[in-house]
Amino acid sequence: MTQDRSEGGFGSIGERLVRTVETLRGSSIPGGAYRPGEDNPIVDDRAFDGRPVDRYWLNPPFSYAAITYDEDANQHRYNAVEPQLDRFESDLLETLYDDVRTPLLYGSQDGTPEEILRAELRRRLERYGVELDMAGVYRLYYYLHRKFQGFGLIDPLMHDPHIEDISCDGYGIPLYAYHEDYQDIETDISFEKRELDDYVVAMAQQAGRHISVGSPIVETTLQDGSRAELALGEEVTPHGSAFTVRKYSEEPFTPIDLLEFGTYSLEQMAYLWMAIEHNKNIVFAGGTASGKTTSMNAISMFVPPRSKLITIEDTRELSLHHDNWLSGVTRDRLDDAANVTMYDLLRSALRHRPEYIIVGEVRGEEAITLFQAMNTGHTTLSTMHADSVQTVINRLENEPINVPRSMVQSLDVLCVQTLARFGSERVRRADTIAEIEGIDQRTGELDYTGAYRWDSSSDSFDEGTTRLMDEIRDERGWSKTDLLEEMRQRRHFLEFLWDREVDGYEQFTAMVNQYYAAPEEVMERIEAAESGADPTAKAPTSGAGD
Repeated sequence: MTQDRSEGGFGSIGERLVRTVETLRGSSIPGGAYRPGEDNPIVDDRAFDGRPVDRYWLNPPFSYAAITYDEDANQHRYNAVEPQLDRFESDLLETLYDDVRTPLLYGSQDGTPEEILRAELRRRLERYGVELDMAGVYRLYYYLHRKFQGFGLIDPLMHDPHIEDISCDGYGIPLYAYHEDYQDIETDISFEKRELDDYVVAMAQQAGRHISVGSPIVETTLQDGSRAELALGEEVTPHGSAFTVRKYSEEPFTPIDLLEFGTYSLEQMAYLWMAIEHNKNIVFAGGTASGKTTSMNAISMFVPPRSKLITIEDTRELSLHHDNWLSGVTRDRLDDAANVTMYDLLRSALRHRPEYIIVGEVRGEEAITLFQAMNTGHTTLSTMHADSVQTVINRLENEPINVPRSMVQSLDVLCVQTLARFGSERVRRADTIAEIEGIDQRTGELDYTGAYRWDSSSDSFDEGTTRLMDEIRDERGWSKTDLLEEMRQRRHFLEFLWDREVDGYEQFTAMVNQYYAAPEEVMERIEAAESGADPTAKAPTSGAGD
């Protein structure tokens, strides 16, 4: 996306002579930080075909998104706007790529990578003897940073918090992004053949993985934690090399976010909170992009504080604010070192005596060990790729997982999520929450009952039969009134946080921990804050009781 900002370049003999003299005498490059409003703009305003719909910064002051609507094609288009370089700046950038690479990779300067890059850029420009204003320096800095410390051509998309997935389907084909407001939207970014092949190889190498024509498919994790599925060449993807990036969010969704999205209701969230606290085993199932891993991560924030928690994943996605948390990630090696599989990690995890085990997704032999852990008193949470309760059961009992039916009944709760259309929007909903009851002695089949079911016609959740709460009531020695009051109280607590938009994961976890420590006190403070009866009363905060 580096284009000429002027028709003239720096190519004439006279201009080259002038530049040679400037190089010999050196130059003074402006230092300090870029000052919006005082310095010239780094990126220009631009007009695009189609009706303007939206415009917002991605990586200020370097890039922004401009969303347009094509009336004839009846579709939105995503324009990623970056700084434009004139011909001289483009030539200069190519020289800088070569000269800056070595100091960045092997230099011993102190400071952050960004500070080192800025200092090296300024030093090189002064050595070249060029004269640039502050905006020109930062235009060059942007593209150097994008190449060496960013994500290359897709860097603007990676900075967009509204984008969940980025898809490249081949040579010269526009990239598509899944945008929370515009769903699947075509972008103005594309790769040519050599460029795309090199990019896919570089993505694999940066993550320490190998991809080649002989081994053309790789799943990996990018430097920011995003997941990437890569394919090289045209043998397995006929349109050319391809990739899909599932973006990683540093700020994970919380139960409050799931309430805001309508994925779960207050009643369901209180139900799952009770299930987590009372050591019930839960599997989140669903199809692609149904949000099952996101929901499992969010519900895990109900794990009681100081309980020993171990997570096991192929690629790191889970993010929790929990003090006693051990994270395990599988390893694939190309050298003589052994691979570390989910099965290996799970077996090792059991020796750490965890109270809660969270497995990213069960697909094979690790499922047997997971269900053995359930049978020996460990509380487990996991995800599966399946679109119904019966499909989950069938997958567990058959190849390649093969969990005996007698062990499957150790599962307590099964949440099946779906990605559906409601009106003009695509939504994620908890389609079914089922309770596994055990083996029917008459038929030998596994019995389950529906605790909650989503009614798509009204976008509401219907409550069915729930025996799990009766089990918890018996375990706690509560009366039915006690159970109903506890559920009401937890719904009230969650509703309060929802109303106050307490959706940061650290703050939310701290609030839940306060509730575990002193529920009566927390509820008294909530009621006082809501009623305003006691102006000195304070609502619970995340700064105490963690």
